[in-house]
Amino acid sequence: MAGREVEQSQFRELFGTLRRGIPVCSEVLVYGPSGNGKSTLLRWAGKQARREGLDFCRVDSNEIRTPAELVSRLRLGTWLPDFAPDGLSADEADGQRPGLPPLAEALEARAKHSPWVVVVDEAQFLDRTVGRWLLNAAPVAGREAPFLSVLAGAANLRARLSEMGASFWSRAEPLPIGRLDSTATAEAIRRPLADEGIGIDEEALVRIVRESHGYPYFVQCWGRVIWDRLRGLPESERRVTLSVVESATADFEEAKRCYFEETATGLETDGLLPAAREVAAALRERTRLGHFEFRNAVARGVGDAGGPSSKEAADALEREGFVWQAEGKPTWEPGIPGLMDYILNYASEPDGGATTR
Repeated sequence: MAGREVEQSQFRELFGTLRRGIPVCSEVLVYGPSGNGKSTLLRWAGKQARREGLDFCRVDSNEIRTPAELVSRLRLGTWLPDFAPDGLSADEADGQRPGLPPLAEALEARAKHSPWVVVVDEAQFLDRTVGRWLLNAAPVAGREAPFLSVLAGAANLRARLSEMGASFWSRAEPLPIGRLDSTATAEAIRRPLADEGIGIDEEALVRIVRESHGYPYFVQCWGRVIWDRLRGLPESERRVTLSVVESATADFEEAKRCYFEETATGLETDGLLPAAREVAAALRERTRLGHFEFRNAVARGVGDAGGPSSKEAADALEREGFVWQAEGKPTWEPGIPGLMDYILNYASEPDGGATTR
């Protein structure tokens, strides 16, 4: 949880309000590229909510593909007694059928019985009907009862929710989860080692911080390869020195290469590699692209090859975390450090292979 103090503080404040039975009048969006620790934050939030005495339910969007599955997964049957899942239309799902209590009423009644937090993970894959039903009902319930809805997902979550015909996401409290600063990165390395009684030399720490680029997944990779070097040693000799870091560097680079190669292969399979390469080339000399610069780069890559459209390719690159709009700003930056250079090498080979293999 290093570097996530702001997010933790926000959740604690919301949970404290719920514990007192007060509506929070807010929803939360947790989003960002993969590898930045969204799942870790959600696990912590679940433990913290239960410590506060709140009911906590976390579901995956794949578990709620229909309104009936949503009601079942959230165990709303007793709060929505007239619910008839068979043959339920989109209009009925919005609560328009005479005699059907709206979902907001059921959520409100459930939360008034016991303060409640519901997290929908991988929310970018929510079925449109289910998403519209839930997103329109959740804010209403949250204004009347101690109920908090949290939607978590990939970097394109905001854009995906805007397509569902609901205004939930535009009023929600955004929690973009991106890379760590150097201080937080150092803490993420130093603290787990200290918990095991292992010290680290400053020059070794500086080297790992620099090579991690603030990306939590890379910090985890470093932790793994460093531990592999130390675990066979006597406890008195377990210290991370620069020589230990240097001896583990090849293993770290191999783990990073495999990660990049898997991503590049997926982009190639989906026909996105030309667009990704143009975006990577545009970002070679700068840290961010404006919206039209990004769209133009994607359009150059797509061309007239008969693959995905320019919009489809741009949306897919965001969904995969290749680029993202950090903190909701109208500019695009790399989602995974170092991946841009790898893609330029990968795409430059005649057979599509990376020159670094």
